[in-house]
Amino acid sequence: MKKAKLLNAEVSQVIASLGHTDSLAIADAGLPIPATSRRIDLALTQGVPSFLQVFSVVTDEMQVERAVLAEEIKRQNPVLHETLIGQLKQLEQQQGNTITLEYVSHQAFKQQTQTTRAVIRSGECSPYANIILFAGVTF
Repeated sequence: MKKAKLLNAEVSQVIASLGHTDSLAIADAGLPIPATSRRIDLALTQGVPSFLQVFSVVTDEMQVERAVLAEEIKRQNPVLHETLIGQLKQLEQQQGNTITLEYVSHQAFKQQTQTTRAVIRSGECSPYANIILFAGVTF
């Protein structure tokens, strides 16, 4: 049995298979998931697991160099946005690198999920609780 925090086999496998600049998305319960992306559905019920819980576990295992958010999160979900920004800053310190943060329209965000290796669906039911993470390297 794995000793690390991440126990979900599908999520662990997709993170292990990422190469430099490959991406994966963490999504709320309502984001449409394109047929071209692998769906990893963790949602059990509203709010379980939360977006931030999934984000925390994924980023414990994944080296991140870039992230994309929908511009709308700033206005429509400011509390989650500020919390997420704080967690990204902590992640930068833990990893010892700068994480480039980009904002795009929600429509453009949905288009970008078409090229992610996977979309991990959380049970989050708050607006625009979605992020695309791009893999960095540890060396």
